Amino acid sequence: MTEAGDPGADAPDPTAPGGTGVPTPELLAAFERYLVSERRYSPHTLTAYRRDLEILRTWCAGQQLTELAALRHHHIRHCLAQLHARGRASASLRRWLASVRALFRFALREGAVTDNPCAGLRAPRGARKLPGNLDVDQIHQLLAPAGGDLLALRDRTMAELFYSSGLRLAELAAANLTDLDLATGIITVTGKGAKTRQLPVGSKARAALQDWLRARALCCGSAQPALFVSHRGGRLGHRAIQQRLALLGRARGIASHLHPHLLRHSFASHLLESSGDLRAVQELLGHANLSTTQIYTHLDFQHLARVYDAAHPRAGRRREPEDS
Repeated sequence: MTEAGDPGADAPDPTAPGGTGVPTPELLAAFERYLVSERRYSPHTLTAYRRDLEILRTWCAGQQLTELAALRHHHIRHCLAQLHARGRASASLRRWLASVRALFRFALREGAVTDNPCAGLRAPRGARKLPGNLDVDQIHQLLAPAGGDLLALRDRTMAELFYSSGLRLAELAAANLTDLDLATGIITVTGKGAKTRQLPVGSKARAALQDWLRARALCCGSAQPALFVSHRGGRLGHRAIQQRLALLGRARGIASHLHPHLLRHSFASHLLESSGDLRAVQELLGHANLSTTQIYTHLDFQHLARVYDAAHPRAGRRREPEDS
């Protein structure tokens, strides 16, 4: 006979759908409102939290646990062990534990529990691999000026901006005309957690953007705020951006599958190779924790603006304003 929480053969699969265990739907609804109103999490992040907490609900139902306050350290550890035994990747396990830990922090704040059973627990860590990236020669091959129609110009401009400023896909898709200041070479983006940051735009990307903005007026009216639009004048969506970049990569002879994160990784890697300023790259990428940036390398620190202007392969050195 298996004990409650034992990850044996008769234990319920915590990855199975359904389940009516704890946390209660009321607490989950309040938690989601908190994530939206206070944490400002995106719909994508909310979906991940729902999926992770549904696993907890299913597991609790299988263990006849009917109150959130009844969960103890060993319960969370056993559920984590079952997920690990069923082949969950270490990144998935870490995300699941982070979701459950966040729920208990909220429940503590609301007085629904008296302690956090996730305290001190760590999910198994997998090997951290350096993200793939293009070398500088491949970048020049990809971004070399070439003839083409309006869409080809737009796609090359998007690739330039991804690489120039290290944008995430969602950041580029959400960019508006008012976020871009070509005179100063700055773009303002809103990243994860609704955090806003200003990023430098290199001279090559500024030139491409100037060409695109002139062409953009041919396919949409002044009421459209989006920086990048389709041929019909609507804001370009995430999937469309991914598909167009993949087409651009194939057209330019890039062997790797070209996607936004590949350009973001290349941006970070090339700056670090040239400068060694990890904190500068952390700020440019919008990473909340330095450990996230350390996946690229472990190097010494220098100054942010000097790193970007002097080291980025396509930034171009900025000229100091002349005295009038």
